Amino acid sequence: MTKRILLLGSGELGKELTIALKRLGQYVIAVDSYANAPAMQVADAFAVINMLDSDALDKVVAAHKPDIIVPEIEAIRTERFYDYEKEGYQVVPSARAANFTMNRRAIRDLASKELGERTAAYAYASTKEEFLSAVETIGIPCVVKPIMSSSGKGQSTIRGQADVERSWEYAIEKGRTHVAEVIVEAFVDFDSEITLLTVTQKNGPTLFCPPIGHRQERGDYMESWQPAVISSADLQEAKRIAGEVTSSLTGTGIWGVEFFLAKEGVYFSELSPRPHDTGMVTLSGSQNLSEFELHARAILGLPIPEITLERTGASAVILAQHESPEMPTYSGLADALKESQTDIRIFGKPTTRKYRRMGVALAYDVLGASTDAVRAKATHAASQISVK
Repeated sequence: MTKRILLLGSGELGKELTIALKRLGQYVIAVDSYANAPAMQVADAFAVINMLDSDALDKVVAAHKPDIIVPEIEAIRTERFYDYEKEGYQVVPSARAANFTMNRRAIRDLASKELGERTAAYAYASTKEEFLSAVETIGIPCVVKPIMSSSGKGQSTIRGQADVERSWEYAIEKGRTHVAEVIVEAFVDFDSEITLLTVTQKNGPTLFCPPIGHRQERGDYMESWQPAVISSADLQEAKRIAGEVTSSLTGTGIWGVEFFLAKEGVYFSELSPRPHDTGMVTLSGSQNLSEFELHARAILGLPIPEITLERTGASAVILAQHESPEMPTYSGLADALKESQTDIRIFGKPTTRKYRRMGVALAYDVLGASTDAVRAKATHAASQISVK
């Protein structure tokens, strides 16, 4: 049966999800704060609103009367979701999940205090005085993040006293919504970090994708690869934690659960209640169903018999280097695609800003192939693309 799906946030992740939903015969209304967002280009209908405006959000829900509401970004007045659920709308994964995971305070306290999972030491601050006290308590080095943000926006690392003032100003400037609050985290001496894509189903068990390794710069993902190297004991622990946290949050869909892997074991880091940017590696065919196809099936209540690792895959981002209000053009596609087992996805964003993610390069090889070699192939392909 065809469902009307209201997608709140229409970036590259929303675009791939829309394609997956359209392939299953669904009707998608893509919403964002600007026109011609990537998902709008492939959706059945669209709306441009400020999703932090409760009245505007209520009006778009009332106008389209969706069967399912799917948030794709943090900058939404998520407290309205509780009322939407009471009115009979399905919120993905759930109103509780969307509210908790859009706020680092809620999700961190849930994992650390309520569920007792291992996390980095942390403290909150909503004034500069509280911030200075938190940095002193947590110690340097430490990581500073806005309570509400995404894709590394507002995140920085304090490595010395000279960084303290800048980190506070950057977090407050780049944080989303009206909440002027930050979290100060102890710096974890980790060996690597992974994303464990976790799928919760209406009528089936919780499933886990093969772990994804990733590398970040400026708090944002630069490349990812699948499978990641992780011990069997650490993987089982990560699955246990991901299962407990997602079960507590309730709902159906795919979750991007991030972990640090350190000598002392697994640290819970963060969680997103939707397809994860590092999971774009699954577009390389590294597993039998991409993260977007899994999310589409889960929210529609369709069966997912299994998730299998099919080949070694890698992704590398294509970034803009300058800010421009004009539609960008791209060069180097022919050079990027000369090598076999590579692919390019241009997202179709209408404007650029420095370091904005405009596309992704994908590479793959047979199962068991060198992950480093596949990563190098993806990185090389991305380096051939210029955003004008």
